[in-house]
Amino acid sequence: MTRPHLLVIAAAVGVAFSHAVLAAPAPALAGNPLATASTLPFQYPAFDKIKDEHFIPAFNEGMRIQLKEIDAIANNKAAPTFDNTIVAMEKSGQLLTRVQTIFGNLQGANTNDKLDAIDSEMSPKLAAHNDAIFLNPKLWARVKTLYEKRDTLKLDAEAKHLLERYHIDFVRAGANLSAADKDKLKTLNGEIAKLQTTFTQNVLKETNASGLVVDSREELAGMSPAAIDAAAAAAKAKGLDGKFFVAVVNTSGQPPLAVLTNRATREKLLALSLARGSHGGEFDNREVVLKVAKARADKAALLGYANYAAYSLEDQTAHDTASVNKLLSELAKPAVNNAKKEAADLQAVVDAEKGGFQVDAADWAFYTDKVRAQRYAFDENQLKPYFELNNVLINGVFYAANKEYGLSFKERKDLPVYNPDVRTFDVFDADGKQLAIFIADMYARPNKQGGAWMNEYVSQSALMGTHSVVANHLNIPKPPAGEPTLLTYDEVKTAFHEFGHALHGMFSNVKYPRFSGTSVPRDFVEYPSQVNEMWAVWPEVLANYAKHYKTGEPMPKEMLDKVLASKKFNQGFITTEYLAASLLDQRWHQLAPSQIPTDVLAFEAQSLKDAGVDYAPVPPRYRTTYFSHIFSGGYSAGYYGYLWAEKLDADTVEWFKENGGLSRKNGDWFRAKLLSRGGTDDAMNLFRNFRGRDPVIEPLLERRGLTGK
Repeated sequence: MTRPHLLVIAAAVGVAFSHAVLAAPAPALAGNPLATASTLPFQYPAFDKIKDEHFIPAFNEGMRIQLKEIDAIANNKAAPTFDNTIVAMEKSGQLLTRVQTIFGNLQGANTNDKLDAIDSEMSPKLAAHNDAIFLNPKLWARVKTLYEKRDTLKLDAEAKHLLERYHIDFVRAGANLSAADKDKLKTLNGEIAKLQTTFTQNVLKETNASGLVVDSREELAGMSPAAIDAAAAAAKAKGLDGKFFVAVVNTSGQPPLAVLTNRATREKLLALSLARGSHGGEFDNREVVLKVAKARADKAALLGYANYAAYSLEDQTAHDTASVNKLLSELAKPAVNNAKKEAADLQAVVDAEKGGFQVDAADWAFYTDKVRAQRYAFDENQLKPYFELNNVLINGVFYAANKEYGLSFKERKDLPVYNPDVRTFDVFDADGKQLAIFIADMYARPNKQGGAWMNEYVSQSALMGTHSVVANHLNIPKPPAGEPTLLTYDEVKTAFHEFGHALHGMFSNVKYPRFSGTSVPRDFVEYPSQVNEMWAVWPEVLANYAKHYKTGEPMPKEMLDKVLASKKFNQGFITTEYLAASLLDQRWHQLAPSQIPTDVLAFEAQSLKDAGVDYAPVPPRYRTTYFSHIFSGGYSAGYYGYLWAEKLDADTVEWFKENGGLSRKNGDWFRAKLLSRGGTDDAMNLFRNFRGRDPVIEPLLERRGLTGK
């Protein structure tokens, strides 16, 4: 996924990716490294100089300067022109943009109590700052005047689209509201920003505090000796000498569930995971959820929409709730039916072993691996020795990018990093010119948000003269010193996926910051990254990196064949857990203000039942109270977007196969028609220009085994 920045101002106004050097440091920021753009290559951040205490004064000064710039634009006595209004806004807020980008990225990747406190303090202030711009009546009048005569301004296609986007942004931000309603909107925006921050911090703090504690090694049977030793060390670090602590990750399912042989331990671990944010105590998110849902519904109603989902989806490629509901409902029944068939296969193994119990959610991963081993004669652990992290990155991810696009990579050790495990690479284009700097942050840390994501510290813009500094973040468990980092198959796919986002940023070739890289609709942004996953198992690529970390022997062909044959395996479970989360997202955000419930868990249960996905062995990938994507991230009313994007992805993979697969010709076409274009055109137009037609759903159904064959 891509991680939206903390602040809404820059992304909305279009300066989120502008990082031009200010004429001189602001006097209030003497000695502050954030005062001017970094002098390192490509304005790479000076992480070694930036301290926590630098952020608040830089935020405050950045807001002051931008409001002064906006005031000058709004009160310009000259008639509005594209340059003195739209381009001027694109160039505004460079200090604030730099601060928000660095802070937002570090707050996700390397946070601490001080940064969390800054986040809490600044979120409502920045929401108010955003409102001060978009609810400025003089500024809106200039934008509106230009918009109304856009066809006579002789603008090129990108400039005209930029003007249209600004008009949409202002309208959706409330520019047409009365003065009284603008005040109401400002209050709601501040409240939402504060609540989202609270939700985020509750999830992260509880994740770090509430792992499973057990008394004996026997309870963790099935985990490797090294993993059990790590659990003992983790418990000791928490003052629990003699016990064992197993941390949880942000999804409902937990990795140890696949290997723990003790069913009681599995049940305790899953129960702990599912209860997060909903069992009382300081991290309980139920009241936060209700307040977020109500504030968002109120905001949508104030702006004239039936609900928040209608407001959100209007600006996406799906456009409306009916389209999203149709997609999800069409897949719900076949997905659950497939999951039930899979459960029957798992139950057969339990019965054959005389287990004496019915398969439930805590058993799914464990018995799935047994069925996979029976059916395909391998399990995930057999693959891991062939997936050593450095080989995957250098000889897999980078190798595919070289074959497809002509890119080359050179690691450098001279750039400062915010954590010793972070690596940096210069990225060179096919002509030998440097294209970008790539940051690889692969290991899990307690102060790092869960999941995997891409973000940019600097984004490409011809107007600002900037190039991409892009980062990928994974959460791979770091092995003990001296041991190799061996990945699961899913972690390998994730590495390719996130690099697809990185390519989208690095290949950006746009003029205006508003359109740079991944500045596309949320339900489109996952599409290019999902396409890049195909190279993980492309024979030429896999043969180059899937080598045993000890012997260097390639992965046996029969093992690869089994991996490929198993790609549809367990898709009923995978699709159902994703659909359940997507449906919850829509149910919460399709509520009118008067429909907000009082009981979060009861509403969740009824919503899943109504949608036909209340199948106990397959809980939602995220339950409401720890669903950070939608209650604190940028995916509110948009979690369906992964599936929407996969429809485009599956169709695109077919195009690559039809045209010869991994080749420079194909890569250059995809880059020219889509990856380099950012948000300069309607997203579906970009797809049509690449594919030659609208997308079809059959490749997606076939991929997920939902065709009934």
